Amino acid sequence: MNFRAYRRFLTVARQFLPLLLAYARDRHRFLVVGRSRSVSPAERRRRAAKLLDSLLTLGPTFIKLGQLLSTRPDILPPEYIEEFTKLQDEVPPAEWDDARAVIESELGPIDEHFEHFETESISGASLGQVYYAETADGPVAVKVRRPGIEDLVEADLRVIRWSLPLIMRFVQEARSFSLETLADEFAKTIRQEMDYGREARMLNEIRENFRSDDRVRIPQVDGERSTGRVLTMEYVEGTKISNIEELDAKGVDRTDIAETLQRVYLQMIVDDGVFHADPHPGNLAVKADGTLVFYDFGMSGYVEPYVQDKIIDFYVAVANQDTDAILDALIEMGTLSPDADRQVMGEVMELAIADARGDDIEQYRIQQIVQQVEDTIYEFPLRLPSNLALVLRVATVVEGVCVTLDPDFDFIAVATDYLRDEGYLEAGVRQFIEDRGDELQQAAQSAVRTPPKLERTLDRIERDDLRVNADIEDSDGLLATLAKRLVYGMALSAGIVSTAVLYSFATVDAAIVAGAGTLLVAGLLYWSFRETSGIQAEPQFTRQNLREREASETDGSAVGEIDLGAGFGDAVVEGGDGDAGSAPGDSDGDGSRAP
Repeated sequence: MNFRAYRRFLTVARQFLPLLLAYARDRHRFLVVGRSRSVSPAERRRRAAKLLDSLLTLGPTFIKLGQLLSTRPDILPPEYIEEFTKLQDEVPPAEWDDARAVIESELGPIDEHFEHFETESISGASLGQVYYAETADGPVAVKVRRPGIEDLVEADLRVIRWSLPLIMRFVQEARSFSLETLADEFAKTIRQEMDYGREARMLNEIRENFRSDDRVRIPQVDGERSTGRVLTMEYVEGTKISNIEELDAKGVDRTDIAETLQRVYLQMIVDDGVFHADPHPGNLAVKADGTLVFYDFGMSGYVEPYVQDKIIDFYVAVANQDTDAILDALIEMGTLSPDADRQVMGEVMELAIADARGDDIEQYRIQQIVQQVEDTIYEFPLRLPSNLALVLRVATVVEGVCVTLDPDFDFIAVATDYLRDEGYLEAGVRQFIEDRGDELQQAAQSAVRTPPKLERTLDRIERDDLRVNADIEDSDGLLATLAKRLVYGMALSAGIVSTAVLYSFATVDAAIVAGAGTLLVAGLLYWSFRETSGIQAEPQFTRQNLREREASETDGSAVGEIDLGAGFGDAVVEGGDGDAGSAPGDSDGDGSRAP
């Protein structure tokens, strides 16, 4: 294992070394010395594309790593997030003999468990592939872990761990903490995704939550034919949710499907606390009667009750266009740094809401709001909780799928109706009344306590016995910079006078020494004016840029695909890690069988 990891380390180093050297030159022009240099958005996009190619070259583990990074705007700039959302999770299927060996090592001879088993996979991805089979109870989809993937993943995880000390030398201190925690998170996530026993448990839990909902169909697990490396589940056919033409041909109400999808995910996240975290079109299908079908629960997670409450607060604040409440919810969730400038972030939110609203004040997109926050929060020291990153990704991807189904879909209206139906809005009104009552009671108590304190203060002023202590806050170090420049200026003035005096009344050598010292001080003074202080962030967007981005997204989107632009959950690639509903011969996973 170690030998394989060493070989992989050399391969990874060869792929990443040119980029690391470029990042090092960004901090010091001559690697170890020199000024830093600014990097244009175009250059960042070029580097992101090159890094994307490297991840694809390195294989399954690094593809998964790139997909996880695409949900982390606290670590990568927007250009990288946008490029990484293009990562495809599809690789050529493993040989049937190798896959057969995995199945038989887990279950025994195939003929004893299946009446029919097709040897050509109906869906394949980096960690597993799916086959169609039949049993006495009916057709099933058999998901098989890719042969040899465990050793490759473990070797790559070691490489990532070994590489961290080197990579953290090229990133800011705040980012290094996020990278270290991300490595632990990634190792846990990818091992969970390879554990089909966990996937079966998550599938069963979510299926139980929707047992009485006839709008939703979740495949049933065949426990007798499932293990940690093989997952057998009910085969459910359906039309891929992004296949608009076929849905229209079947007379399906796309608006109703979009609303159902949105409500289902709100129930998962807000009420149930356990959710399907990979809602791209390859994992969603629609039956002829309009039933929504979910596939592939490899990516799934839990939401803590506290986060659920904050998500409700966030939705209500967006619906009310209350920017202060939006910022409060983001800060309390850990999405936005408490040190962020509230005035600046308030303007960001107002601009995002105004731009997304359009002509109709009720029509605006939650995806655009979240995206603009993501583009800005990259500039602040921040770490997104892992499950919250998944929740944000799910919100943007689901909204994109809904807009594909119905271009006029109003995400906020559906969310508001759901919260009202579930009683959350009424609960919010009651809480508001209770809070205002508490404030009124506190105000009354203060009105009683204030006059005596005020009288004592006035007495002290009259006796000249009042002292006022004031602390000057200088978080940007402006006073220190000013003092340094004053000292340099005085030293420069003294040096010039000293040099002139020595040149006139002493030796030339003494004047040269004094002149050299004076030049050094002059250089330091000049350099102090060249230094930047505070957050020197370029605006990530303007109103015009938002319009141009929307226009480019419209021009670049293909029929039947989702291309949501620069959001971290956008352009999620079709064909996830196994599509339980894909039929034999159907490479698109739309559930229709080849003739």
